[in-house]
Amino acid sequence: MHIHFLGICGTFMGSLAQLAKALGHQVSGSDANVYPPMSTQLEQAGITLHEGYDSDVLNPAPDLVIIGNAMSRGNPAVEYVLDKRLPYCSGPEWLCNHVLQSRWVLAVSGTHGKTTTSSMLAWILEFAGMSPGFLIGGVPANFPVSARLGESDFFVIEADEYDSAFFDKRSKFVHYRPQTLVINNLEFDHADIFDSLADIQKQFHHVVRTVPSVGQVIYPADVPAVQEVLEMGCWSDIQSLGGDWKLLACNADGSQFTLQDPQGQQADIEWDLNGQHNVANAMAAIAAARHVGVELAHAAEALGQFAGVKRRLEKLGEVAGVTVYDDFAHHPTAIATTLEGLRNKLGDKRIVAVLEPRSNTMKLGVHKETLFQSCVKADQVFCLQPQGMDWRLEDYADSVASSLLVADSIDDLLQQLLQSIEHGDHVVLMSNGGFGGLHQRLLNALSEKEVG
Repeated sequence: MHIHFLGICGTFMGSLAQLAKALGHQVSGSDANVYPPMSTQLEQAGITLHEGYDSDVLNPAPDLVIIGNAMSRGNPAVEYVLDKRLPYCSGPEWLCNHVLQSRWVLAVSGTHGKTTTSSMLAWILEFAGMSPGFLIGGVPANFPVSARLGESDFFVIEADEYDSAFFDKRSKFVHYRPQTLVINNLEFDHADIFDSLADIQKQFHHVVRTVPSVGQVIYPADVPAVQEVLEMGCWSDIQSLGGDWKLLACNADGSQFTLQDPQGQQADIEWDLNGQHNVANAMAAIAAARHVGVELAHAAEALGQFAGVKRRLEKLGEVAGVTVYDDFAHHPTAIATTLEGLRNKLGDKRIVAVLEPRSNTMKLGVHKETLFQSCVKADQVFCLQPQGMDWRLEDYADSVASSLLVADSIDDLLQQLLQSIEHGDHVVLMSNGGFGGLHQRLLNALSEKEVG
């Protein structure tokens, strides 16, 4: 079967395409923005990529078109599919029917930490010899790919609450039917499709409803919004993080900590990650792994060899005495926890935060009152003013006003950075997109500066 993906370079769709290829299908795809690391993975898998949405690539017609949730009416390829009555479906629907139907699904949901926690969980199961399948919205460093079918009944999936497609407004995770469900946390996000936190809670309760009575829901004991979801009705076993599972000790940067499971067994974890948010992610992953039989001590040993996830405070290099990181954080809570973890690790060394407020929620201004409050752990803050955003960043910069520089273009931002950063600085570039290639441009410019 020939399957064509519209929006193939999104993290979910790219991973899904790799699964379709592994099932033996002929796979191709289109996207407006084709860039690494996903484009590299797809090309290595032998998947044909087309830049743009020219309908010519749909002639001759594929057997099925999978339409990503970034696609909307008016897109030429979407209009062609509808006009020519080509078979189509959403990515989550296809995944449910062709991959997940007979599997023990371990789904990791929540506003923050889904990619990291699902990567940890997949690695713990791999380390335990379970050879799980997985689909992760990022690139886990312990695996060469972001998705695979696996060789067992177990399948780990990053469970996103975003909608499935323009014709299916249910959250993606409603399709997954998990037997083990992790809810990491819950805040208001995705303001382009949800009107309130209550709207999001309703979708989370929909997925809770799909967990069987022999399944398990794992959740943080100290998040009222999650507790409210479970109080709407839960028919499965529940285990709380901070209640049933306890954090007994943790050093300041989160690189060493001690957990206790519900049976009173304890284990020490020492790893390369930092930040209290990653400690919480680790506890969730360990609890989920226990549900499928992995003992605490074995899971702790696995996390000692966990190598992290690309674009989650990923160190890109050190040039001219400046260390440059890439981070996906685009919500104030994620920005704050990332910078706090790095601050606890680095002490009084200078941290430079570089932000691209790119998400639809950020552009709509939902987080404009808290965006810069999340940057207080940085010594210097740079921000790109997105084109078309109807609020100015400077107007909400009280908490970091003396250390904020705003640029209207990538070129200007790069020049401001090069004029300001110093030997010994740690520069964190934060965006949920490609940031206009700023990462490599900065490294190249620093290298030229060092040589010069």
